[in-house]
Amino acid sequence: MLTLVFWLFITNFVIILYGRFLGKWLRGPYFIPAIGTFFLLGVVLIFLTIKERARGLQRKFLILSSASAIFFFVSVMLHNLFYGLAILTSNFTLLRYLMLCLNVVFFIVAVFVCPVLFLVGVIGNIALMLRKKFS
Repeated sequence: MLTLVFWLFITNFVIILYGRFLGKWLRGPYFIPAIGTFFLLGVVLIFLTIKERARGLQRKFLILSSASAIFFFVSVMLHNLFYGLAILTSNFTLLRYLMLCLNVVFFIVAVFVCPVLFLVGVIGNIALMLRKKFS
């Protein structure tokens, strides 16, 4: 079950990338369910990793890839929240700059950090699967 969910997770990621950058069909309101599915598959993958007691590097790579998917969703939500709070606190200079700073931090985490951690986890897990298969 863990392997099936992992490959569904990867397939969903590829669909999101294709639809976002190459296809025109995954824009606007259609993007939200795709990211929501990615988030839910990340939660299920962490749950199955813990339940099925994956060990060693495989466990670390699975948790890394699924946690980065979850934190991507959380970072996007926090980015939007802090942007909105920055607008609401525009009369209070120090508070506005704090909200804008947190807005930028969560944007950077969502756009740069989470995808890198996701790719490290996925590539590491695929490498372990291939090594296990061919040895």
